Amino acid sequence: MSPQDHHQPQDEYRMAQALRLASRGLGLAWPNPAVGAVVVTPSGEIAGRGWTAPGGRPHAEAIALNHAGAKAEGSTVYVTLEPCAHESVRGMACTDALLEAKPKHIVIGLRDPDPRTAGAGIERLRAAGIEVTEGVLPEEVARVTLGHLMRVAEGRPAVTLKLAVGADGLVPEGDGKPVWVTGPEARAHAHLLRARHDVILVGRGTVVTDNPALTCRLPGMAWRSPIRAVLDGRLRTPPDATLFDDIMVPVWLLCAAGVDQPNAELLHDRGAEIVPVPVDNHGRIDVQDALETLSHRGITSILVEGGPSVARAFLDADMVDEVVVYQGRGQAGSDGLTPFAGDGLDRLAASGHFTLSATRTFGPDRMTSWRRVRSCSQALSAA
Repeated sequence: MSPQDHHQPQDEYRMAQALRLASRGLGLAWPNPAVGAVVVTPSGEIAGRGWTAPGGRPHAEAIALNHAGAKAEGSTVYVTLEPCAHESVRGMACTDALLEAKPKHIVIGLRDPDPRTAGAGIERLRAAGIEVTEGVLPEEVARVTLGHLMRVAEGRPAVTLKLAVGADGLVPEGDGKPVWVTGPEARAHAHLLRARHDVILVGRGTVVTDNPALTCRLPGMAWRSPIRAVLDGRLRTPPDATLFDDIMVPVWLLCAAGVDQPNAELLHDRGAEIVPVPVDNHGRIDVQDALETLSHRGITSILVEGGPSVARAFLDADMVDEVVVYQGRGQAGSDGLTPFAGDGLDRLAASGHFTLSATRTFGPDRMTSWRRVRSCSQALSAA
């Protein structure tokens, strides 16, 4: 990333506004990054706002400039990520749209590491005589744009691991339906977390033991339900599983490539999309290969809600960027499972790979968030 340009105090204020707009596209904007843009006239009027539309187009800049109309000329445009410099079949490059709108100044949170842009947008804007300031709130922008940055830096989506444990630090074991140790407020927040990711991923074992729907069930937000993905090497997911009941939300079954799958047609008839994934020398799906497969499909962020074995597999592979733990005041009980298939929650602090980033309470329940130390630094280096 280029050194931070000199910028004015109001630049951070306006960039924070653009970031809040960008966050509205989380879970919807893939395969493109969630970006926010604000057009401000010399008098301080907000003439246009925009965030990346569902499916990735139109881009935030195009929407904001369209709202601003003629007021964009001579304005300052705040955008969280460097405007793209490449055209596509779905529209002109944002750099070209900005050149046509003729703003005086453009403030950018972070350079786009996508090789098709990677500073080219900034160079073209400056060559046209437009003042460009970059590096405003870069760490905050990196957190919102992490999925896109990780796809460029590591060839995989950003991964959030979500756990719900009892006061004893154990995960309740399902008995054919979900077992809750947290109250309705914490569960509502977890559904909001679902809405901000492109994919929810679980293992086949979770489908069997909990039989979850894996949808976003907040009032009015069912349409924000992400794709449901199941790690199922031999396609043994029960055809009568609840997740097949909602035909409006896609189900992807990640299975072992190159292996005969006798249940494939039956599960396809239930609405599943069969997604072959390369296997390791032992014939098992490797976590990294699964993430790369999803990345190739345009996925930028994944919420892992699998059981302890799946959680451990992602941690062992060092493929987790954030861990969100909801802890209820009730006990999981003698049948409870350790969160990471043998390891407890203390693994997060003991590993040295994570740092505690936030705590929050929901009634009697407590949520803690842990961030992978290397994730943001890698993303910023890529930018």
